[in-house]
Amino acid sequence: MQRIRDLTGLAVLLLSFVMPVRGIHAEEVSQEPAIQAPLAAKSLLIDAARVGGKLLAVGERGHIVFSTDGGKTWDQASVPTQMTLTAVDFVDESLGWAVGHDAVVVHTEDGGKTWTLQHAAPDWEQPLLDVLFLDADRGLATGAYGLLMITDDGGVTWQKTMVDETLDWHLNSIVRLPNGVLLIAGESGTLARSADRGETWEILESPYVGSFFGCEVLDGGKRVLAYGLRGNAYISEDMGDSWSKVENPLGSNLYGGDHLPGGGAVLVGAGGTILKLPAGSTAFERVPYPAFNNLVTAVHISGSEVAIFGSRGYLPYIIE
Repeated sequence: MQRIRDLTGLAVLLLSFVMPVRGIHAEEVSQEPAIQAPLAAKSLLIDAARVGGKLLAVGERGHIVFSTDGGKTWDQASVPTQMTLTAVDFVDESLGWAVGHDAVVVHTEDGGKTWTLQHAAPDWEQPLLDVLFLDADRGLATGAYGLLMITDDGGVTWQKTMVDETLDWHLNSIVRLPNGVLLIAGESGTLARSADRGETWEILESPYVGSFFGCEVLDGGKRVLAYGLRGNAYISEDMGDSWSKVENPLGSNLYGGDHLPGGGAVLVGAGGTILKLPAGSTAFERVPYPAFNNLVTAVHISGSEVAIFGSRGYLPYIIE
């Protein structure tokens, strides 16, 4: 039977953001500097990170914004691409990488203020969807249609490969467990694990066939949470060998989130969905949210305060 990909998930949501620029050559957009926009922090922001004392977020049109005062004010970084950026990762307060459409990789050595272009491949037609650096040299980026890119020189050169030659589903998320094991989660319930820094991968038995959009490491590494389509979420306490379903009062797609101090997590998603998973729990608690805009990720700031990012950019929020 012909395979039909799910068209309601995060990968399609992110892929759609490239459409407005297709009137010009993608290669030109990949290498044109992002336009400085006064409202960049209120445009679509897809991923975010804490970098020392800064908040930093990446999103559409090559926007990278950062705040040194907890989100009260934002500055826009100098970025050498106008392609949508989908993920960002830092190994310390200075060195970071962001990835996006056209297999774009940009790199910073000053904590996110300025960026340089390391890689772009418009002809591949494979956007990158997540990035993880294990140290200043070894990094992995996952993307659409089974794409996996690996570098051993800090992103100067990249090797294009795949987790498995028969696996061409979108690889939406990659995380590192405290013991060094890597876990990839993706479309059609894809779960893959590596114990050798991404050199080889083991395809795991999945608890369901819908798409995973993200993963979070919980409770100091004792548990890992995989979540995605229609609010489906599962927890593993044995590095992915087995999974238990998390009870969820909502059926909205879950796109991203962050772990919370003491264990647990906050997740966000479509239609203004915010969910809290208490430490050690297997059931989400709904967090009231007054709007219906799509929320894509969240970063814990302190106490009950989180920074939420999505279709309207940055929003501060208190979760009790």
